Amino acid sequence: MGTNGFFDLKIYLREKKAIVDGALRRYCPDPDGPASDVVEAMRYSLFADGKRLRPILCLAGAAAVGGSESDALPVACALEMIHTYSLIHDDLPVMDDDDLRRGRPTNHKVFGEAIALLAGDALLTEAFQLMTGAEFTARTPAHLIVTVVNLIARAAGFGGMVGGQVVDVQSEGKQVDSLLVEFIHTHKTGALIEASVSSGAILGGADEAQLEAITAYGRKIGLAFQISDDILDVEGDSETMGKRAGSDQQRGKITYPAVMGLDRSKELRSHLIEGAIKFLESFDREADPLREIARFIIARKK
Repeated sequence: MGTNGFFDLKIYLREKKAIVDGALRRYCPDPDGPASDVVEAMRYSLFADGKRLRPILCLAGAAAVGGSESDALPVACALEMIHTYSLIHDDLPVMDDDDLRRGRPTNHKVFGEAIALLAGDALLTEAFQLMTGAEFTARTPAHLIVTVVNLIARAAGFGGMVGGQVVDVQSEGKQVDSLLVEFIHTHKTGALIEASVSSGAILGGADEAQLEAITAYGRKIGLAFQISDDILDVEGDSETMGKRAGSDQQRGKITYPAVMGLDRSKELRSHLIEGAIKFLESFDREADPLREIARFIIARKK
């Protein structure tokens, strides 16, 4: 809350990002020994000043149902590791061949393609080690751990993020309809965002109705988030975003503006955000972070 009693999203995001960053520094190993180069590469991308949206959504999902954010923190950090691995791999020459990420040279530009590839593999594996490690399992019921790990694995794998990326790569330069672009976006980006807020709610003790509502919220903001990315690639400023604007069009990427146009894309994004917030009607002010994060998706510049 701000000093006037109203929820201040900027303060909230800053405070939660600091908590997540601190936990990630504890959880991520220090570079030491013969394999130190890959750990350096892991940390280079993990601490490249990301927004931490997915871990923050996980914490907010737990709080919205009256749960403890600290109980969800290891899973929140694991989600950021998975997201970071996907960015490292996305940037590789065999994929998007990007030079910049968050205003810095991409991982493979600094460490080479082989180490970058392995750093991504290591972050993905470390995420599951963290979610099944002693600190988390000692205080979390086993059935919740299994449920959350399974949920996140499905969101990250061929049925979610990886599958969306496959179709995205295969569709470059082709004429597609809105159903296929929706498939790409809901899987490549939306699945992990949805899993982030749902896993937090599960760990927070959500009942069936609460989980259903929060999952529906996550599904809508996940798609809206990627539509915002598409729009920013057209209208955004490269310096503000920390990556090259206009790259989607240059590569023939399948995006909402390319298929539907900018105005229709913005209308759809607004409709999704309104629908997401509506799913939170039964929640009290503990869900205000989720409501304001949804609105932030439209307002963000990077």
